[in-house]
Amino acid sequence: MKNILTLILATSTLSISFAQEDKAVYKTEPISYYQHTIVNSLNGKYDTTLHQKLKVEADFSQYPTDPSLYKTIWYSPRISQGNTGTCWSYSTSSFMESEIKRISGKEVNLSEMYTVYWEYVERMKYFVAHKGNMHLGEGSETNAIAKIMELYGAVPYSDYTGIKKGAKFHDHEGMFEEIDKLFKQIKEAKDWNEQKAVKKLKDILTNYIGEIPTEIKIDGKKVTPIQYLASLDLDPKGYVNFMSLMEAPYYKKAIYDVPDNWWRSNDYNNIPLEDFMKLIKSAIENGYSMSIGGDVSEPGFDKISQTATIPSFDIPSKYINEGARQLRFDNGATTDDHAMHLVGYQKDKNGDTWFLIKDSGSGSRNARAASDKFGYYFMHEDYIKLKMMTITLHKDAALEYLDKMK
Repeated sequence: MKNILTLILATSTLSISFAQEDKAVYKTEPISYYQHTIVNSLNGKYDTTLHQKLKVEADFSQYPTDPSLYKTIWYSPRISQGNTGTCWSYSTSSFMESEIKRISGKEVNLSEMYTVYWEYVERMKYFVAHKGNMHLGEGSETNAIAKIMELYGAVPYSDYTGIKKGAKFHDHEGMFEEIDKLFKQIKEAKDWNEQKAVKKLKDILTNYIGEIPTEIKIDGKKVTPIQYLASLDLDPKGYVNFMSLMEAPYYKKAIYDVPDNWWRSNDYNNIPLEDFMKLIKSAIENGYSMSIGGDVSEPGFDKISQTATIPSFDIPSKYINEGARQLRFDNGATTDDHAMHLVGYQKDKNGDTWFLIKDSGSGSRNARAASDKFGYYFMHEDYIKLKMMTITLHKDAALEYLDKMK
């Protein structure tokens, strides 16, 4: 049901009251940006008239969906991940670009696909070492970027675009099918030769997203990706990850137990929900953005208005607590769907905080006629409290909470 209906609450003023009864109307869903633009650009065969649905919707016009109302940190231009499952790389690369600007003042455009390339290589190494006991998908976690940067550095987008010449969008559908087939063949044959497996994988990656650069030219000088990263004054070890789930002890490291955490990282600082929310608010208010991940398939997450709220028919605001959060994670209502870049905030007349979210996914582009809203979500604090599960940010923004870790 939650994948079919999009239920949205209505309100008459910007000062939103979550105690009121939510009203909705039933109408045909507009053609999405993914249907209208991305798929048609890739193959020109998408019949949009066959994919429209009836859905429950309401008036979002009174919500703060004007980006200019938000206090923001510097962030790079909004770009699309196309037809790929690489939101984790786009969101956190965008976050790292903001960090580079904050730390060194430099404005750079990092290659998302450079990270994707090496992430697949690391998966293959893990897959072979663990005799096939690993989840394989296009997704990963926001802490993967620092992990890859520490191992392989980074390169500018201009040195490795990862996109076919003449294409408007990335399309990884065929590439992932071949990668998935290769992993299955290795497992069936029990051919646990890492060198051979990695070579076959690199052949697929090179065919689809290009040969990986081993050196680049910066200001007329050739440098390695590791040297380029060092020139940006960005230390991958300076980034920390937080979650808030009752299933693990608070103020201890824990595993975020989702399929996309394929390497079973236990590098998550698990803190109480109240502190989780305080950390997010204090960080952005003090000039630190963050990469944030969680569930985007709920009734209050509307991809037409690009607004994320928790309607009262889902759960009243006063009842959103650690138990409600854990329950939804346990029963599968909350899943690890998507990662985005939190870049700004504002407070409404009730004192509630709204967050400006920069997003690479197609859902944030449905307001394509309104360029000021293109590539954003407008997220109420209740949505983060109930449905956003992890954050990655600089350790300096979280010293108070890191000091409490046992």
